[in-house]
Amino acid sequence: MSDRVTNILVVGIGGQGVMTATEILAEAAISLGHDVKKTEVAGMAQRGGVVSSHLRFGAKVLSPQIAPGEADLIVGFESAEALRWSHYLKPGGLVLMNTARLVPPVVSGGLYSYPDDPVGEIRARGLEVHAFDAMGIAKDLGDVRLGNSVMLGAIADYLPFSAEVLLESILKRFGAKKPEMVELNRRAFTAGREAVAKLKEKVST
Repeated sequence: MSDRVTNILVVGIGGQGVMTATEILAEAAISLGHDVKKTEVAGMAQRGGVVSSHLRFGAKVLSPQIAPGEADLIVGFESAEALRWSHYLKPGGLVLMNTARLVPPVVSGGLYSYPDDPVGEIRARGLEVHAFDAMGIAKDLGDVRLGNSVMLGAIADYLPFSAEVLLESILKRFGAKKPEMVELNRRAFTAGREAVAKLKEKVST
């Protein structure tokens, strides 16, 4: 195992599964012997408030907090939140985001305005972005809650361990509660992974 620490910032809206996704990523890293630290900030998470979760893992991790400009990956479950946290990305890092627009209470309450084009604004900052409709994929599979596994599948090929390790952690988590969800989550994971692979193909052609 190298001394390098991997920094992943997962952001979104309460109810999307941000914290669960981070826990699964942490479990996958722990299964490989990594030292793991994570921390969450939830603003009325159960009511659709904004949620952010910091995850750091490697041979030795001292703090769970990711500093601005140091995230290897920003995983945005919601478009505006991905934009709002994009300054945390390090040079050469990647923003991987769901294009779904879920307006949080701070916007509907008039405190903030929702950006017209979150993906475009992130790209205008010179950052690499892979954006796709994770919620649409989950709906096509029959359950919007599968968006969590779709997003995890989407980042699977950008982690310092194999996609199979992450998939095993997902199936272990959901299969323990509802065995019938194992195959659905496997399909969701695969669909997310394939969606991002297609985006990469478009960029390279």
